[in-house]
Amino acid sequence: MVNGVVRSVELLYHQLLALGHDVRVVTLAQNGHSHEENGILYVGSISAERVYPGVRISAAGALPISHWLDELEAWGPEVIHTQSEFSTFMLAQRVARRCRCPVVHTYHTVYEDYTQYLFFSERLGRMTAEKATRILSGYCSLMLAPTEKVRAMLNRYGVSCPVVTVPTGIDLTAFGPAQDNGEEKARMRAELGIPEGDTVLLSLGRLAAEKNHAQLVRLLAAQPEKNRPWLVFVGDGPARPDLEALTKELKLTDRVRFVGMVKPDEVPRWYRVGDIFVSASQSETQGLTYFEGMACGLPVLCRADPCLDGVVENGFNGWQWKDEAEFASALNTIISDPALRGQLHQNALATAARYSAEHFAQQVLDAYQQAIALKQYESEHKSILSWV
Repeated sequence: MVNGVVRSVELLYHQLLALGHDVRVVTLAQNGHSHEENGILYVGSISAERVYPGVRISAAGALPISHWLDELEAWGPEVIHTQSEFSTFMLAQRVARRCRCPVVHTYHTVYEDYTQYLFFSERLGRMTAEKATRILSGYCSLMLAPTEKVRAMLNRYGVSCPVVTVPTGIDLTAFGPAQDNGEEKARMRAELGIPEGDTVLLSLGRLAAEKNHAQLVRLLAAQPEKNRPWLVFVGDGPARPDLEALTKELKLTDRVRFVGMVKPDEVPRWYRVGDIFVSASQSETQGLTYFEGMACGLPVLCRADPCLDGVVENGFNGWQWKDEAEFASALNTIISDPALRGQLHQNALATAARYSAEHFAQQVLDAYQQAIALKQYESEHKSILSWV
């Protein structure tokens, strides 16, 4: 799978290696066969599509993975960093108990926004997410929150371990403005049937109900037909058929394009096809796509969300909108003022520069040191109590 969590893990993995640290990764295989490849342990898994599209769960209970766990124990990790609350988290706990090392956990997903996949009652779903998170925190020495929004939520839940805010970084060597005078941009737009000079709104990411892409289509329909911009969706997912049907229903097939899934190394090229990055999601913990879009010089026009406070600033590098009127006003302001577009472009680049991969890795390393100190204090404290 390719998503924000995967990109975050890959980025951190390579940054830590570059800094001279010894790093190993445990993840789920796309089938029931456990194997090791290029230093990464793939644990056999089975499909859990009924829970959420694309999800898999470990089949480790029925598979011989003990020798790999023995190898990890012999390797002797100083810190285990978990990135999922499910199958791999349980495996991580087994290794942590054996090695007596701290567990640092990044809380990537606001499960409150995904309860429709499991519960008929939204209230019951939120209560379950809250309780499950509190239980999970009891197995961690430290939790990392990508934004202050998530940190505040975890503290509201009453988690039992400290929470530190560490925004995920982006690879600024991969994401940046085009260097070819717009030739590739013009070619890719032409392939989509978009005339030169037209405004393109770009949405990139998984097409799922909780991302609220349908609102973007409806907002586009509300724009005056004479100077209506284009809307390009890059990515795929379970919501695509409904979005395509809505596009036909609103007679927007001449203004909306569905690119589908693209290879990870092609993602920066697709950001550069757009003029403005748009999103209607309120289910993000951080939203790496916002940062990637800004790193490519796109102003951001997104649904107001606490996770973007201090990141997307109205009139500086984009706008956060709360309703149709605010969206239309901001869009018109950006389109009608070329000088402002240039300033928004420069400010977007400056904002993205604050979230470099190097800074991200150093913040995580600082969190690891804090977790090691907390674990050591806890061990010494328990030893004293036991002796008394």
